[in-house]
Formats: sequence, structure tokens, C-alpha cells
Amino acid sequence: MKIGELSLRTGVSIRSLRYYEQQGLITPVRSENGYREYSPFAEEQVKSIKLYLNLGLSTEQIAGFLQCVLKNKEAFCREVLPIYRQKLDEIETQIQLLNNIKSNLEERIQSILDEQNTIEGESY
Repeated sequence: MKIGELSLRTGVSIRSLRYYEQQGLITPVRSENGYREYSPFAEEQVKSIKLYLNLGLSTEQIAGFLQCVLKNKEAFCREVLPIYRQKLDEIETQIQLLNNIKSNLEERIQSILDEQNTIEGESY
């Protein structure tokens, strides 16, 4: 199938499909006229790439295990679990940072409200 058809079937833009190709995630065959020709298996590959991107993984991380998970279950791909754990650690760190920012903002808001209430109380 051509790149346009693969794009329609997977909901992934042609630009993204070209990027996946540059990253070595999918590999088309070039026809004599230079057009990309994708095997029917490419649709499954792209859907798997979308799944892993939605988990927050980078294309570099995905490239490290994609071929394995396309042939086997994730449980049999030793590369997957360390990447999942690393991503989970990153997310936990981000959550902690965001919670700190949230707490600081809540304190600032309360400080402003307290000051406004004090000023309003003095004007009576």
C-alpha cells in the first residue's frame, strides 16, 4: 500500500509516517518510480507505535523494543520493562514537581486573599 493509504488506515499523518521511517520504526520498499510501498504488516506496526507514543515513550525508546513486541508478547521482551519503569519514574518526578508548584500557587492565592480581606476590613 502507498503512504497515503497507510495514513488513512492508521489515522497517522503522512509527515509522521515519514518521521517513523527516518527513525527506523517502519521500512517501506521503494518501487521503480520511487514511491514508498508498505506491506500490510505496516498497519500493525504503526498502530503499535501509536500505542507506545500514547504511553509517553519516545521513538528512540520504541525503536529499542518494537521488533520484539511485534513478534512476541511484551512479557517476553526484556527491553520493555526497564523502559516502562524509567518512564514511570519520570512521571512520578513530574507529578512531584507539579504538586510543589500547585502548593506554591495555592499559598500565593491564599496570601493574596488574606491581604485583600485585611484591607477590606480596615476600610470599614
